[in-house]
Amino acid sequence: MSVKTQKKSGWKSIFGCFNDVDASKPTKITKKDFASAVANRRSIYALNKSITVTDDRLKEIVEFAIKWTPSSFNSQSGRAILLLGRHHTKFWNITRDTLKAMLPADKFPPTEEKMKAFSAAYGTVLFFEDQDAVKKLQEGFPSYAQAFPGFSEHSSGMLQFIVWTALEVEGLGASLQHYTPLVDEAVQKEWNVPKSWKLIAQMPFGNPVQPAGPKEFQPLADRVKLHK
Repeated sequence: MSVKTQKKSGWKSIFGCFNDVDASKPTKITKKDFASAVANRRSIYALNKSITVTDDRLKEIVEFAIKWTPSSFNSQSGRAILLLGRHHTKFWNITRDTLKAMLPADKFPPTEEKMKAFSAAYGTVLFFEDQDAVKKLQEGFPSYAQAFPGFSEHSSGMLQFIVWTALEVEGLGASLQHYTPLVDEAVQKEWNVPKSWKLIAQMPFGNPVQPAGPKEFQPLADRVKLHK
């Protein structure tokens, strides 16, 4: 059994079908399983469309993350759109054309190559936060009104991490991109996105062609303090 198969097999037995997970029943998950999934999630940019994960499975992953991601006062403000096939390609064409209109001609080629790389992936997840949900919290708890937009962003970060890690468990690679607000209006128009949905990030994913490079770490002693 390969290392990759060993890493994924435990998670398949834990989740099975994401939508069938019953949170009332404790699941057995080893510390090694969890730590491996977190550590193996990396930014991978060299991707292609040769995946074996089904589109239904991809939808299950996104739905599972949307359902279980924590949110302030259980506001459930996270939203997502899964773009596959021509819709995935369309998004990166929109992004390319938007950036081309903004950059000098001699500065555009590196950006164009980046857009080609994202388009070569299998699909893209668009992450949003519903501002109507945020406003509802602000109206219901005025003393916290200024804090709720930040709480919403925190929740979105967790949503992105869950999707990213789940994709890695399936053997896929991904990266996180931020072309908002440049493409917001075009995205809203192309996919009929509700006006209250604020675009936060974009995640192209697919089959890893090259592994992530080595990662350097700052000393943990400078980043974590313990008082006991």
